[in-house]
Amino acid sequence: MAGDDDIDQDALAAEWGVSLDDEEGASGDDAMADKWAAMIDEEEPEAVASAGTERVLNQEEIDSLLGFNVEGMNRDVRNGIRAIINSTIVSYERLPMLEIVFDRLVRLLTTSLRNFTSDNVEVALEGLSSVRFGDYLNSIPLPAILAVFKAEEWDNYGLVTVGSNLIYSMVDVLLGGGRGSMRLRIEGRPYTTIEMNLIRRMIEVVLGDADLAFAPLSPVHFNVERLETNPRFAAIARPANAAILVKLRIDMEDRGGNIEILLPYATIEPIRELLLQMFMGEKFGRDPIWEGHLASELWSATVELDAVLFEQEMPLRKVMDFKVGDTLALDRRTSDPIILRCGETVLTEGKAGRVGDKVAVRITSRLRRPKMTYAAFEKADRMAVEGT
Repeated sequence: MAGDDDIDQDALAAEWGVSLDDEEGASGDDAMADKWAAMIDEEEPEAVASAGTERVLNQEEIDSLLGFNVEGMNRDVRNGIRAIINSTIVSYERLPMLEIVFDRLVRLLTTSLRNFTSDNVEVALEGLSSVRFGDYLNSIPLPAILAVFKAEEWDNYGLVTVGSNLIYSMVDVLLGGGRGSMRLRIEGRPYTTIEMNLIRRMIEVVLGDADLAFAPLSPVHFNVERLETNPRFAAIARPANAAILVKLRIDMEDRGGNIEILLPYATIEPIRELLLQMFMGEKFGRDPIWEGHLASELWSATVELDAVLFEQEMPLRKVMDFKVGDTLALDRRTSDPIILRCGETVLTEGKAGRVGDKVAVRITSRLRRPKMTYAAFEKADRMAVEGT
């Protein structure tokens, strides 16, 4: 019995030991599983947060950042990085007189080209813009004729570009070609001497009208220096320099083309102050009607004059002590001149006298011209504005 009890006790102890080992293993696995679950829960918010901070830009946002707009490519509208790159370009709108000058050029050119071609010619101003000189040379569609001209009074150069359509149309008109005939155009061949001479005459007509357009503002004469067909040989400024580009459209019924005038800012710098002026209406410069009206009104205006016999400064205390009967001694003689003054401005001098029962003054010296001229007033006002 004792042996059986020992066997039973040993078997029971072994069974309890196995069950304890199983429980410890199970509890260890559960602890490890809980630990892994906690680590996963901690990593998932970080992954979500990192995914929220990383954002990929789409194509529209990239174009907006770089300043590109495929739908409306306009030279005058820039934003993003393009606006920073082109921030040094001076807009022609700061020179309001340029539009008036080139509007006048369009009117003059319409009449001149009609007389030059004996045909119905219409000239239109397509636009004014500011460009870089290098970008403009690279954008010229070839073949074309480029005329380099010099502004004699401004001592600088400009450029006139005539497109191929206008070249063949003008040659066709001047040589008597039919209006409905097909123009034979051979691409790649150089322009003949006849074509170059005819286009040179047309460019001289355009520059002659440009002389008249600028004449009320500043006398200038444009002379054609040379004609080029390669834009690289027509470099009159550095590629990065800013320039004014004027586009003109010339139509002769069913034919025509474009002509462009390029003026670097260095060329128009001598008349920059004149181009900054603003005039109302189409007239600019002197207006004889207004000058005549102003002169007539000035001649009929009334002016008060003061005849000053003597001036003396004395303290206010002494003036307040004046009494009836006091005598003021004037340090003057009857032969001393009397000063005639308008306000604070001294005009002239004279001598006192009498005409009938009235006291009169005879003028003895010429009228004194004011030292401050109107131009000096304008300069003083401009300096005051710049100082503020």
